[in-house]
Amino acid sequence: MDISFLKKLLINSGNILKDGFGRVTHYSNKRDQSNIVTEYDLKSEDAIRSMISTKYPDHNVLGEENGFEDKGSEFTWIIDPLDGTSNFAAQIPWFGILIALIKDNKPILGGGFLPLSAELYLAEKNRGAFKNNCPIHVTTEVELKNLLCCYSLDYSKDISKTEREVLIIKNLVKNFRNLRSTNSLVDFCMVADRRLGSAINQTMKIWDIAAPQLILEEAGAKVTDIDGNSLVYTPSSGSLEQNFTAVAANPVVHEKLLKLTSQ
Repeated sequence: MDISFLKKLLINSGNILKDGFGRVTHYSNKRDQSNIVTEYDLKSEDAIRSMISTKYPDHNVLGEENGFEDKGSEFTWIIDPLDGTSNFAAQIPWFGILIALIKDNKPILGGGFLPLSAELYLAEKNRGAFKNNCPIHVTTEVELKNLLCCYSLDYSKDISKTEREVLIIKNLVKNFRNLRSTNSLVDFCMVADRRLGSAINQTMKIWDIAAPQLILEEAGAKVTDIDGNSLVYTPSSGSLEQNFTAVAANPVVHEKLLKLTSQ
């Protein structure tokens, strides 16, 4: 597959978001109060889908805003046209685009773009991860007290879920130097390029994690769900509502994290 095409998709969409930053006048709620959509989410996804349909008309496409287009292909493009919409709408510069290409239910291409800072993350299966064409790798530090950990928390109707997450946060605060969170692709990107030691998120959809997983793994991270299981993607209309959890860090830190999150 052509990674240069993925780069074009990300940059073109990034220009749409860059032009729209600071111009949001209204937004709509989707599933709950933590999930909103702006006109720029829609413009970005429309542009990405249009480019894919022109270049690869037989490929499936699954996007956050327009659902799953099944063409019976072994290839499926997974699109988050504006990851970090709440940040974008509030004029906070923690947002970007995530795109993955899945073959046989596994990511083979993954990319993320932060348009305001022009940080472009790309990965291809078994060929490494790159930021603005430079190879990146997760930190080799294994002492939690020397690392920053990201933990993103969303609204949930299930108060017991929130209470469990608060207990996890307590354990993390006791062991890491500090906690951070942008609740966007920025968290995972900063793990991949070693600025953060780890990232955890328990409220994601397929478009939130498919691309970051490949970028992280190609940068040397171990990525599993909160129970230590492999992430499995089965693109379909039904998968639009599937919840994903993720723990990402170098293998040693990852093992320590699973112990802290299971207490």
